[in-house]
Amino acid sequence: MKKIILLTFLLVGMLQTSFAQDISNNALGIRLGDNDGFGGEISYQHKINHENRFELDLGYKDKKEYSAFKLSGIYQWVWNIDGGFNWYAGFGAGIGSWSYSNGYETEEDDGLFLNADGNVGIEYNFRAPFLISLDFRPEIGVLGDYGKDTDLDLALSIRYQF
Repeated sequence: MKKIILLTFLLVGMLQTSFAQDISNNALGIRLGDNDGFGGEISYQHKINHENRFELDLGYKDKKEYSAFKLSGIYQWVWNIDGGFNWYAGFGAGIGSWSYSNGYETEEDDGLFLNADGNVGIEYNFRAPFLISLDFRPEIGVLGDYGKDTDLDLALSIRYQF
């Protein structure tokens, strides 16, 4: 009887440990996509619990006509598909600023913008401390002319997990 109880506790402990490894405590890398013209972003993920995490993405763009930055924060739920494959969904918001330069004339105002973000994607956790993901992020402009339209962003991300 003692062996059965001990074996049960051991199996439950191993299952909890394996589920806890589905989401790394931290992940840092790059997110490459259209992102309303921003292109690449520096991306950071932080584990909240065994099925939730928070992602921050910072993009900067400096072109001949304008310069801009954007910070997006996404709360995500993560579900295991099989082995190292997970899928995730979440929501959040983005804030940024842009300014036109070099006499570039437009009807749009420069300044602050806010947008509401959704997020859905699939990822693979390698046995090495790397994570690769493909996600879709619709962004809806709430304030400001830069993000006034709905933007549909598809991106590939590569992150180092620690």
